[in-house]
Amino acid sequence: MSSKIGGGVRELVLDRPRVRNALDLETTERLLGALDEVASDPGTAAVLLRGEGPGFCAGSDVKEMARVDLETRLRIAECKAALMRRLACLERPVVAAVHGFALGGGFMLAIGCDVVISASDAVWRLPEVELGFFPPWGLEALLMRVSVARARRLVWGETALTGAEAARLGLADEAVAGEATLARAREVARRLASLPAGPVRATKRFFAQHGAVEGLDAIAREMYRVNCEEGVAEATFRRLRA
Repeated sequence: MSSKIGGGVRELVLDRPRVRNALDLETTERLLGALDEVASDPGTAAVLLRGEGPGFCAGSDVKEMARVDLETRLRIAECKAALMRRLACLERPVVAAVHGFALGGGFMLAIGCDVVISASDAVWRLPEVELGFFPPWGLEALLMRVSVARARRLVWGETALTGAEAARLGLADEAVAGEATLARAREVARRLASLPAGPVRATKRFFAQHGAVEGLDAIAREMYRVNCEEGVAEATFRRLRA
């Protein structure tokens, strides 16, 4: 999952291509561990997060969620919310390279990074409402990037966005040709890693607090809990268990 690519940059790779890099509990815990390593490594000045295979991340592993009871689902969601907080509070810049797709939890994971470089033809969408439940984590990051009105429509997820559209809305910072995505993300990560460490860390500390809505993800998880007990969500999980 983790390797140094030079220039003070550590690369973290979502490497479950057979399931479109779906974010399960094990992968979430491994990412948290990798970020802890980064925080204690003076040789790492920036992080690049990318996905192996056809896309960045297809979202939370809904088949995993379908196999467990509601309380376990909520604990898994809290672990993913903790990952988002860790990204925000890590005193190193984190750059996401998004190709192929960023869906559901993958969408949230990408926007939890400090800089997002997206392929212009990547597909961005939040499909949770269609599946019967409210997104249980990532809302704080969403509201840091777009207005409340825009966030509401994105959560409804009635249409997908391209990477170019995501950049126009501020979800991504740049949209580039698909084949150039990783190279551009690495270039940005190396440039951020070359900046003076003290001011870079001060910037992360400041913006980790500025504009955040305390406890918003906890409210989202309660809404998710209620939805999980309703018919559409239960039908979704029953279908995935079959």
